[in-house]
Amino acid sequence: MDLEDKKLALEERLRKLGSVIVAYSGGVDSAYLAWAAHRVLGDAMLAAIADSASLARSHYRDALGFAEENGIPLLVLETKELEREAYAANSGDRCFHCKDELFTVLETERARQNFAAVAYGLNLDDGKDFRPGQRAAAEHHVAAPLAEADLNKAEIRALAQAAGLRVWDKPASACLSSRIEYGRRVTTEVLRQVEDAEEALRALGLRRFRVRHHGSVARIEIAQEELAAALDPEFFRRMAAAVRSAGFPYVAVDCDGYRSGSMNELLPAEMLAGHATVRAS
Repeated sequence: MDLEDKKLALEERLRKLGSVIVAYSGGVDSAYLAWAAHRVLGDAMLAAIADSASLARSHYRDALGFAEENGIPLLVLETKELEREAYAANSGDRCFHCKDELFTVLETERARQNFAAVAYGLNLDDGKDFRPGQRAAAEHHVAAPLAEADLNKAEIRALAQAAGLRVWDKPASACLSSRIEYGRRVTTEVLRQVEDAEEALRALGLRRFRVRHHGSVARIEIAQEELAAALDPEFFRRMAAAVRSAGFPYVAVDCDGYRSGSMNELLPAEMLAGHATVRAS
C-alpha cells in the first residue's frame, strides 16, 4: 500500500472501533493517532494522558497544548506505577508494569464512560526493539490502529507533516524512567534529577539527546548530527556545568552518540531473545 492507502486503512480501522479512548503522551505517534481519531470519530473519541512523575513537565505541557490547539478532547488521569514494587525495582520488565498500570486505569475509564475500545500509538518499527509494554497492551486487548494500518515511524511523521501538525518532527520522548540504569530504583528524586539535567541541556540548544542515570555518573548521548558542535571545548564546559547542577558529580559523553533503548544493551541475552513482536487487537 502507498501512504494514502495506509491513511485510509487507518481511518477505516478507527471507524470500525466505533468509539475509543486513545492513550496519549504527546509524542508524534499518539498525537497523530488522537488527531486522526478525532477527525474520524468526533465526540466518540477521547485522548487520555497519564500525569505521573515519569512524564517530564515540559512534555506534559506540550501535550496539553497540542490537544488544545487541535480541539482534541483530553482527560488527565493519575497513574501510580511508582507505587508498584515491580516497577520501582526497575528490572528489565519495568515497562510492562508501567503499561499494565496505564491500561488498567484506562480500562476502568473506558467502562465508566462506555467507550468501545482503548487504543495506543504502536507503530511497525516498535516491534524491532525490546518493548515489554506491548505484552501489557496485548493482555488488556488494547487496539493498535497505526500498526494495523502498516504505518511505520517515518510514514506517521510524513502524514503528520502533511496534516500541518507541528509535532511531525518532534524528537522521540520516552518516559524519564527509561533513562535510569536497570537495577537502580526508580524514585521521584531520581526522575527529577534526570529531568533537570535534560532541561538544562535543552536550554543550551541540544535537541536529540538523552541523559542516562548511572548513579553518580550522568552519561550523555547526543545525536550524531549534533555531536560535532557539542564537542566544542567551551560548549563541553557549559554542558558539564549544566548537568552537574542537577546533582551529578560526574558527567560523561557517550562516544557512540544517541540511540534509542541503549539501556537494553546490558540486558541478559535470554531476556532479549524471549521478546516477541506483539500486535494488539
